[in-house]
Formats: sequence, C-alpha cells, structure tokens
Amino acid sequence: MAQNLTQKILARHSGRTQVAPGDNIWVNVDVLMTHDVCGPGTMGVFKKECGADAKVWDPERIVIIPDHYIFTTDRRANRNVDILRSFVKEQGIRHFYDVIDDPEGTWQYDPQGGRQFGSKYAGVCHIALAQGGHTRPGEVLVGTDSHTCNAGAFGEFATGIGNTDAGFVMATGKILLKVPEAMRFDFDGAIPPYLLAKDLILWVIGDISVSGATYRTMEFGGEAVERMSMEERMVLTNMVIEAGGKNGVIAPDKTTLDYVNQRTQKPYESVYSDANAPYVFKKRYDTMSLEPVVARPHSPDNRALARECQEVKIDRAYIGSCTGGKIEDFIHAAQVLKGQAVRVPTYLVPATREVYQGLFTETLDGKTLSDIFFESGCLNPADPSCAACLGGPQDTFGRLNTPEVCISTTNRNFPGRMGDKRAQVYLASPYTVAASAIRGYITDPREFLH
Repeated sequence: MAQNLTQKILARHSGRTQVAPGDNIWVNVDVLMTHDVCGPGTMGVFKKECGADAKVWDPERIVIIPDHYIFTTDRRANRNVDILRSFVKEQGIRHFYDVIDDPEGTWQYDPQGGRQFGSKYAGVCHIALAQGGHTRPGEVLVGTDSHTCNAGAFGEFATGIGNTDAGFVMATGKILLKVPEAMRFDFDGAIPPYLLAKDLILWVIGDISVSGATYRTMEFGGEAVERMSMEERMVLTNMVIEAGGKNGVIAPDKTTLDYVNQRTQKPYESVYSDANAPYVFKKRYDTMSLEPVVARPHSPDNRALARECQEVKIDRAYIGSCTGGKIEDFIHAAQVLKGQAVRVPTYLVPATREVYQGLFTETLDGKTLSDIFFESGCLNPADPSCAACLGGPQDTFGRLNTPEVCISTTNRNFPGRMGDKRAQVYLASPYTVAASAIRGYITDPREFLH
C-alpha cells in the first residue's frame, strides 16, 4: 500500500511496515520540547505520576527553551523559569537554553537593566529548535506548544501536545497517536517578487477555513515551495495549526539537508511520499496568479486582498514571532523600508538571539538592517522572545493594552491574543506590514516593490 511521508515516519517509529489513517499506535519520540509556560506543568505531571525521584526517559532527547513570559517582572512567570532550572539540574538535561548565566540565581528581570539574556539563551522555541540542530528529517518531535508543527518543514513529524501527554513522553519516550489523514497543497510556478510564504499560507487557510484540516496532515509541495528557503518553508508548516492541522510537512531536499547538516552531526534518515500516496484532499495553486493578502480580525481565515483594505488605518506595526521574526523576515521588511519613513510605531522583535545579532551584521545595499530600520524610524530591536505575540503579563514588550489596530507578522489574531480584547489585529507578510507602516494604512506592498 502506498504511503505518504507522515505515514512512513509514524510507521517506522511504531515498529510497523505501514500504517493507515485512523490507526491508533504507540510512537517512539525522538525529541520532546517544552518551555516556560507549559514546562512546569509537564514536570508536575511527570513527578505526580512517576514519583519524586523518577528520572526522565532520556535527558539527551529533551529540549527546554524559556521564551514566552521571560522579560517581565511578574514573579509567577519568573518562578516558572526557576522551576525549569531546578528540574534541568536534577535530571541532567543538557539542552537547556537558560535565560541567564548564573545557574544558581533566581530569575528576575529588571526592565531598566538592558538586555538581560545570558550566553545560552536562544529565543523563541520553534526557531531555536531549528537553529540548534534539533529538527531533523524522518524524526518525531513533539512539544508543549501548538506551533511545534513548525518543524515539519524539515521533513519530520512534528506536533503540539498537552502537559499530560508531555509528562508521559518525559517518562517513557512514547506517545499514543492516531494516524492522521493527509491533505496535499501544491504551488506551481515561481513566486512573484511581491509574495512571501505568509501570503501563500493565508490563501490556503482562507480557502479551507480554521477547521478545514482538523486532525489532518497538511503536506506542501510544488515548484514554488521547492524554491523556498528553510525560513520561508517554516512559515507554511508553522501555521497549519491555524487550519486545525495535526502536522504540516515538506519533503526534504538539498535545501533541507544543507541547513540541517550545518547545525548537527547526528545521523538521520529522510523519507518521502510515494508517487501514488493517499490524500483525502488535493489543491493546486498557480502561484503567479496570487496577490498579497491579510487576515482580518479576528480569525486567520478571514482573508482579504491587501489592496481591498487600504482604508484601514493602523496604530502600530509589529514584525516578530516564530512566524515572522526570522532574519529573512527582517530582510524582506528592510527591502520595503529602505529610504522610507514609517508613520506608526513599528516594533522589531527578533525570534532568536541569532536573529538579533543578524540585525546588526546582515547588510542590504551596503547598509546593515539595523541602520535601515533606524533611518526609517522603527523602534529599537527588542529582546528576542515571543513578546506580544501571546500577550502575557502587563509589562510584556509590545503588548496591546488599548483597542488599537495593529498589522503583524504573527500567526494569530484572536480577541485578546496580543493584549486588549478590543484590539484589531491584521495578519500579513513582512512586505505588507512594512508597506503599511510607511503609509499608516494597510497597503499592498507592490506599491513599494519595484
């Protein structure tokens, strides 16, 4: 029986030669990721069910990345990082991207004290996983965050799970999964110079709705996807959860292998869908016929053409998050912003420390990205973290505390997602966000891309 990529990975990790949609199987996990929001809860489940002296199944396969509510004076959020640190020390977990360098200290953040992250701090978990070499073709990666599906861009099965499941994985290295049905989305032709992966995934979600892929695999292919960098591919798989998807996946190729091999020496084995693999749904797009789009409040499937929203006045622009805070996202924004001036506060929130540093070293037309952003009037780059993407404590950077209108490169625009429940959040590509920041109204980026 022909198998798609996801089926092959799950079959291999369950000791079977093949699996079918609907099968309930025990799957061996390669990597478990958790962070400061769900880590303490996961560890609590593990301790409660396994005993105070229990040891995790494999300390080398657990990755812990504080990233959500770290740059805050909220003592409860700070305490979460302390819990992570204590557990890591107790269990001998090596892959812990600590916020500060003092492992014995109590985590506290002084908002007036400058950048407080330590030398090991990485940033937003999904991008940090990739940059740290933890995302490898053919593997199974689970994490206590819905956007763990981001890692499917590397040709692996990656999905978000809850604290209870994560506690079980932490103890056994196994998880019970139902094999998902698969959907296939192909983007034919080259990508127009005014479109980015964010536009493509918003087209898909707008077509099938936020429930159109519920507990299904979303597999992406076609010439346009094959031409994408890894950072752009991650945008597609990152947002499959916004359509209800169980996981997103892209077949590995030279682009994938070059990225992975630069970051890890661990062995892995790529797998690929059979030519006649089963899919319950297929859709092809003529990529050249697509236009820049936005997702209007309050749902990622509330799609509209950017040019149809030119009367929408914005109060701020936000470039950041796992979806839109990678170095290429900032390069794309800079392409629009160079030589221009923004009319609204424009926030720059790099996803990781590596991206933060890249803002000061990457150049475009002889200028660093940071110089381009400074000259255009953007705000100084913020500490790399999830920041306003998930609202959080009142002092979380960039949080919308009034009913403003924001255009953002983030992945969700639910009421209250970035703060005030009355705020209006529009999702868009870095091109569109940058163009809108210049005009002060939602703007089709073709106006500035020549």
